[in-house]
Amino acid sequence: MGVALTRVWTTLIAQRGHLFPWVPVLFGCGIGLYFSLRFEPAVPVLVAAGLAGTAVLAAHRFLPEHLAPLAIAVAMTGLGFAAVGARTHLVAHPQIGFRYYGPVEGRIVDIDRSASDALRLTLDRVVLRRMAPGDTPARVRISLHGEQGFIDPQPGQTVILTGHLSPPGGAVEPGGFDFRRHAWFLELGAVGYTRTPVLLLEPSRGGQWIFRARMALSRQVQSRLTGETGAFAAAIMTGDRSALGQDTIDNLRVTNLAHLLAISGLHMGLLAGFVFASTRLLLLVVPHTRHYWPGKKIAAGVALMAAAGYLALSGGNVATQRAFVMAAVMLVAVMLDRRALSLRAVAMAALIVLFLRPEALLGPGFQMSFAATVALVTVFGALRDKGVERGAPGWARPVIAVVVSSATASLATAPVAMAHFNILSHYGLLANLISVPVMGMLIMPAAVVAALLIPLGLDWIALSVMGVGLDWILGVADRLGHWEGAVGHIVAPPFPALALMATGGLFLCLWQGRSRIAGLAPVALAVLLWTGADRPDLLIADTGGLVGVMTPQGRALSKPKGAGFHAEIWLENDGQGGGQEGAARLWPGGTSGPRVSADLPGLRVTHLRGKRAVTAFSGCEGQEIVVSSTDMPAVPGCEVFDPRRLRDTGAVALWLTDTGPRIVTAAQSGRRLWSGAR
Repeated sequence: MGVALTRVWTTLIAQRGHLFPWVPVLFGCGIGLYFSLRFEPAVPVLVAAGLAGTAVLAAHRFLPEHLAPLAIAVAMTGLGFAAVGARTHLVAHPQIGFRYYGPVEGRIVDIDRSASDALRLTLDRVVLRRMAPGDTPARVRISLHGEQGFIDPQPGQTVILTGHLSPPGGAVEPGGFDFRRHAWFLELGAVGYTRTPVLLLEPSRGGQWIFRARMALSRQVQSRLTGETGAFAAAIMTGDRSALGQDTIDNLRVTNLAHLLAISGLHMGLLAGFVFASTRLLLLVVPHTRHYWPGKKIAAGVALMAAAGYLALSGGNVATQRAFVMAAVMLVAVMLDRRALSLRAVAMAALIVLFLRPEALLGPGFQMSFAATVALVTVFGALRDKGVERGAPGWARPVIAVVVSSATASLATAPVAMAHFNILSHYGLLANLISVPVMGMLIMPAAVVAALLIPLGLDWIALSVMGVGLDWILGVADRLGHWEGAVGHIVAPPFPALALMATGGLFLCLWQGRSRIAGLAPVALAVLLWTGADRPDLLIADTGGLVGVMTPQGRALSKPKGAGFHAEIWLENDGQGGGQEGAARLWPGGTSGPRVSADLPGLRVTHLRGKRAVTAFSGCEGQEIVVSSTDMPAVPGCEVFDPRRLRDTGAVALWLTDTGPRIVTAAQSGRRLWSGAR
């Protein structure tokens, strides 16, 4: 035991001065531990974890030098566990547990578009018929379908409509993305749609001035730049994507340019960098300010204020908050005469983001953003230490920087993108190499100038320049996105694979010395697990509305339309293209009629759609699973999954094994605060 502790102490001493970047990693381990539990920790347990972590952190200075890092590790893990637990309870609001149809009243607090390209409103101050205020959701999100008489929603307006509302759906398959958990942290208590016109009940009466200013700027930009170019410009400047068409978003996604839409680290960094450089240049022009004023610190302060304004004006979503924190930490470092681009600065930003929004750890935005940033700082730090940049000709340095940064960011984020979105953009690196420089050198500077010129009515000058750059990016996305083989489909990895890959990548970047090469071991193990991913032979939607069986040609779906969200996620996780209609053509015997069946080895699967199909069903022959879209009575000899049962089980997955079928349900992942009324 003493020898082992000595080795640990020797290893940690060798890393002295380089351990702080591991603090947010350990804090994140506590967050991950909380989300991995199958039960909800009691509040006293969360309080105890927080108090114990705080006490250990305060006492670590009095511990022996070789034990202090281990004490900090335990403390940060406990504090992460307590922080996410506190956040989960603080955002707790009612979620409806049934299907609601009737009048819905509320105030507009957000406007965007759904995946089906429908305009979507998020409402607060919700009023539902015959529902007590204490049981009413704090927020609901409603997609607008059909002919809308009220087609110009504005922030702060109180509207009324007749809508269909449902509880936020759970995981579309066991172990998959849980929208109910996602909605919990967004404080969404119901989602739904309306096919009738939305009516204005009361105009905006003050408040939400930032939201109104944001939407006013969006309309101003789109009045200067029309079509998808104007919609793209509005998305970059204000975060308003409500005018963007789904085809444009798809093109950007398959060419790995979708990150240019989200106001994240790239946009915040480019804006802050442009403001910083412009301010410093202006201060250098005047002799007095050049010689007597701390121009670098003043420029950092002005850039920080510009970044804060961008955060407010863009809607302040999680991605933008994360980007602002990263930019703010680096700008404050400049003001304090510290190195701005360092792993310590990135670690501080990550720690702040995880403390404020611990649930962000599970999202692709956080994972991709910090994966790219850590990799970039590590690679450019290594190049700086080796003097590579100094040895290159002056004209080649910007070119080298663009190529290296694009390649590094693409490689660092590729595993995360493949794990979450199940696609591999074969031309993504090329698209970024010829698009990101345009964003940095033309579009973002023009956006800043346009914002300054709006009061003078001259914003059209800068927006015209901005439009040229945006048209270039849209053209690149459209051209490369339609090249043959532009996108590959990747099967979803088992959960440990991404965690192992993150562990290996962090070790490669954060550990010091030649032993960092050991980080390749978990990466290799992750790749091995990923290549052996085993997809279910049968999937059942939690509504009973869709069934998917695995065939030699791929996943076959029981119907070509309906339950599109389930179909999309299943096929993405299978790494299968062709869409729902293509998968429905694989169903044995076709999908026409209210009753369809498919045979797996030793097992028949029957899907009944509608009450008539249930009434006409006579019984099972042999080993058979029956899935019904409506409640049905028990049938002797049948394994029945109808909406009544699925409300308790959630989505169902089945694997055929040598010992018989193995059934796994979403409910087996445990009951948590966000699990709803199941």
